Amino acid sequence: MVSGLDEALTFVLELDRLKSVERRTPLLDGSRCETDAEHSWHVATAALALADYAPAGVSLPRVIAMLLIHDIVEIDAGDTPLYEEHGDQEDREQRAADRLFGLLPQARGAELRALWDEFEAGESADARFARALDRFMPLLHDIRTGGGSWTRTPGLTVGAVRARVSVIERGSPELWAYAQRVLDEAVERGYLLA
Repeated sequence: MVSGLDEALTFVLELDRLKSVERRTPLLDGSRCETDAEHSWHVATAALALADYAPAGVSLPRVIAMLLIHDIVEIDAGDTPLYEEHGDQEDREQRAADRLFGLLPQARGAELRALWDEFEAGESADARFARALDRFMPLLHDIRTGGGSWTRTPGLTVGAVRARVSVIERGSPELWAYAQRVLDEAVERGYLLA
């Protein structure tokens, strides 16, 4: 019989695979692209630094927890670049969530799955702020790395990027205002088409 500890450790060890899932977002030094594990750590840490820009009543510990687990499904589903067609991404991620959270003891798995589902739905104030940060961080990387992932998507327009990152507005009006300035700058520098 497998104990709860054995199940939890199986999940913890499975998380190591997130270190190998490469994203399109370059590191600021331009040496390579970040992994999902690096992104999750960075955006969760950013939540601590940017907490003053969360709407009133947002639970920072819940936001951080969401950000730490939001991409673990990509262990199975792979990363879908932000500015590309998403096809069957939702189905792949749901199947991955079933498997990965199912590795945990039932109560813990259900708790983390509910948190992941909340992030995906983006309806609570906590999830809206977490999703805002998740979309905001790649913008910072892309503008600071000469267009970063934007330049890897031929013909990408500022309108298409705005559409994909518009969730920032619901999660943090202040971060959205900053994002608008970043996008205007990206057009001025030729990183994005007008």
